[in-house]
Amino acid sequence: MVKRAGDVDKVSKKQARRMARERALQALYQWDITSADATSVHEEILDRQEMERTDIDYFTLLFKGVSHDVESVDEILEKALDRPLPELDPIERSVLRLCCYELSEQLATPARVVINEGVEITKRFGADQGHKYVNGVLDKLALLLRAPEMNAKK
Repeated sequence: MVKRAGDVDKVSKKQARRMARERALQALYQWDITSADATSVHEEILDRQEMERTDIDYFTLLFKGVSHDVESVDEILEKALDRPLPELDPIERSVLRLCCYELSEQLATPARVVINEGVEITKRFGADQGHKYVNGVLDKLALLLRAPEMNAKK
């Protein structure tokens, strides 16, 4: 039985959101490298991954937000990249897509939180030193998408 976001009672909202982002990253990575159907990947993650401490609704929002409109996400993301998207490491590409969607569509989540989460998830799952590249791209992207918020925090 899959627990829903309302059932997450033994972890904080912050922890449940981190797990949602990690699961969304895993799903996006799998979807990207296998070219599998997004719905199938989503269901597989729900069925096979530990989801007890995950905000499942947020996981679904993030994964579907990227996978169902990846062209729009990539168009925004490419404005902050120094190389073509296909040349990126698949984990970094998935993290950047995830964070790009979150920065552009989930405005209730502070930009600095999105950047920090992207960096921390990349440290956990990405290549050695990949988090530095992700941090630089997300900083540029946040300035493009949320300049008033980023400039107010300086």
